[in-house]
Amino acid sequence: MTALAPLTLESPPVRHYLMCPPTHYTVKYQINPWMHPEQPTDADLAMEQWENLRRTYLELGHTVDLIEPLPDYPDMVYAANGATVVDGVAYGARFTYPQRQGEAPAYLARLAELGFTPVEATEINEGEGDMLVTSRAILAGTGFRSTVAAHQELQEAVGRAVVSLRLVDPSYYHLDTALAVIDDDLVAYYPPAFSPGSRAALEHLFPDAIIATDADAKVLGLNAVSDGTHVVVAPGAHDLADALRARGYEPVPVDTSELLKGGGGAKCCTLELRR
Repeated sequence: MTALAPLTLESPPVRHYLMCPPTHYTVKYQINPWMHPEQPTDADLAMEQWENLRRTYLELGHTVDLIEPLPDYPDMVYAANGATVVDGVAYGARFTYPQRQGEAPAYLARLAELGFTPVEATEINEGEGDMLVTSRAILAGTGFRSTVAAHQELQEAVGRAVVSLRLVDPSYYHLDTALAVIDDDLVAYYPPAFSPGSRAALEHLFPDAIIATDADAKVLGLNAVSDGTHVVVAPGAHDLADALRARGYEPVPVDTSELLKGGGGAKCCTLELRR
């Protein structure tokens, strides 16, 4: 693992993450445009990259809990999709595709074990893949995997304002593939992934946002994890890394290219647990 760069800002508060080892990871079906079952996956490389991501969080001073992977669910490694956890409440996922539906109860049970209040979803949603928390509101994606009704259900469950954003490009099927929360009041996003009205809403809410380039988006660079000081980001997202440095953040490149074959990067593999 490449040594982390010296800190340039004050150390951030400790974050708490839930991750799932890619023990059973493979691509054997296609439920997003990144998946190609005819292309082989390297299980050892996927595990190596995942372990590197986990170690990175630990080296940055954060806490990482694990969930036991289930043999029948190769996409369970994408822990962000398992729930949305805000203020001690775990609002569960309800997956769109049958290939993933068994993950939801497993994640909710694990979060209950960790001391979070479980709320079982009745509406279709894919957890923090489509629900991203900022200080202004929870930004919630719809158009492919989560419904507006789920946004309303989340708002009732956690008591925070939820802003619906419509995704229009199938390559960016979850909000966390098209938008990254960098800090309480700063996001980075890729405008072509959103409907005109949603772009206007983002411009209004975040006039100083970082605008991602086509090159950033094509390597899933916005599937990033920020602790408010460091941003774990795909190594190929060069423009985003430069923009982050210009704003005073420290990019931490972590390669998750083997896991990208299933349509996920660092953020997809990381569910943040907020007390």
